[in-house]
Amino acid sequence: MSASVKAPDLTRQTLLDAAFAEIHRNGFQAASLAQILADTGLTKGALYHHFPDKKALGLAVIEEVIRPALAAMMFAPLADTREPLAAMQALLAAKAAEDDPGVVTLGCPLNNLMQEMSPVDEGFRLRLNEVFQEWVGVVAAALKRGKTAGEVRRDVDAEATAFFIVSALEGCIGMSKNTQSVAAYRSCLAQLGRFLDTLKR
Repeated sequence: MSASVKAPDLTRQTLLDAAFAEIHRNGFQAASLAQILADTGLTKGALYHHFPDKKALGLAVIEEVIRPALAAMMFAPLADTREPLAAMQALLAAKAAEDDPGVVTLGCPLNNLMQEMSPVDEGFRLRLNEVFQEWVGVVAAALKRGKTAGEVRRDVDAEATAFFIVSALEGCIGMSKNTQSVAAYRSCLAQLGRFLDTLKR
């Protein structure tokens, strides 16, 4: 593939990465297109060639940055496992061990956007809900496999429990952002881990 073919894709990805960082820092409504351009060194023409307006850029960030990152971090470890409780405990342990102050200072980019944009823009709400429901679906499917394999109690409602687990994890991150406390974040993750233990067969 020639450099001329690759260049538009590289420009688009550069804009998406800078937009994600700006939105994560400041929220979508306060995000500055001027700052995104300053961070990338690109022109308005380059921006509007790929994204007709700010909303289109924001929706692309959800689909092309947030969703793939979430899939790699949260979906992939549960995709085929027959031991979902062990896999989720490992995920929680890894999150608790992270030395990333941004988790507490900036919060979860998906949850931030759900809180900010769902009440004010139906397009954002629908797109964000798709990602959230996909996450719940991945956890529910893993719990069902765990029930078949004998790791998860047979009486566990996979869909309702998955919704609770995802909501609880997002709540841990969201409330830790409010308290600005890594200790609170880790304590919340530990409590979620104890809940997972109650699901064992």
